[in-house]
Amino acid sequence: MSQSIAPEPVSPAIADDIQFPPGDLWSDEPRLESDLHRDLIDLLIRLLRWHWRDRSNFYATGNLTIYYSPNQLKSEYFRGPDFFVVLGAEKRDRRSWVVWQEDGKYPNVIVELLSNSTASTDRGLKKQIYQDTFRTPDYFWFHPETFEFKGFHLVDGQYQELVPNDRGWLWSQQLELYLGIHDNKLRFFSPEGELVRLPEEELQQQADQERLRADQERLRAERAEQELERLRAQMRAQGIEPNG
Repeated sequence: MSQSIAPEPVSPAIADDIQFPPGDLWSDEPRLESDLHRDLIDLLIRLLRWHWRDRSNFYATGNLTIYYSPNQLKSEYFRGPDFFVVLGAEKRDRRSWVVWQEDGKYPNVIVELLSNSTASTDRGLKKQIYQDTFRTPDYFWFHPETFEFKGFHLVDGQYQELVPNDRGWLWSQQLELYLGIHDNKLRFFSPEGELVRLPEEELQQQADQERLRADQERLRAERAEQELERLRAQMRAQGIEPNG
C-alpha cells in the first residue's frame, strides 16, 4: 500500500465540502503470508480476549484496516497491523478501525509478524508511521520462521528498543504483560512469569495437575503398604503374628 507518513491538516473551508463516508467501512487487508501467520494472529487475539474476559474497555484484533485520513476518506491513509490493541475502547465487533469514528484513538500496542516480503516495511516505513503518526506506545515485531523478535516503547516521541529480560521476554507497559517465545510461538506472560493460557490449555493444565495429584496419592499409598508389609515381616521374624 502506498502511504504518506504525516498527512497534511485540512482547513475548515475545505472540510466543509468533504463528503464523509459511513463509519462502518469494511477492512481492506490482503491475504496473509501463510497459515502460520494467520494462526499466530488468531492465537494472540484469543489469548488476550480470554485473559481480559472480565474487561470491557479494550479492543483487540488483527489483520484489520485502520483508516486514519484527516479528510475522513477511505481511499487515503490506511494501514492494517497484524495484531493491535486499543485501550479505553468499547469491546464490540467492527468491520475496520476508523479513527475519526473512534474519538481519534489509535492502537496502544501493535505487533507485526515479519515475512520475507514485508520485513523491510515493518522495520522501516511502518515503524515510522506507528511512531510519528499513530504515536503507538508499544510496537513489537516477530518473525515466525527465523524467530527474530524485537520491541520498542515510545519515549519523548521516539521509539526506544526494549531490552529483553533473562528469559528473552519483552515488557509491554500498555498491556502490563511480557511478550516472549514459547514453543516457537509468540505468547503473553504475566508479570510473575506465568504463561497466559487459552481456555483449553487451562483445562489441560487442571487435568494434568489432577493426574499428578492422583499419581502422588497412589505412590504414597504404595509406599505406606510396602512399609506396613516390612513391619509385618519383622514381627513374623520375631515369632509374632501381626494382626490385620
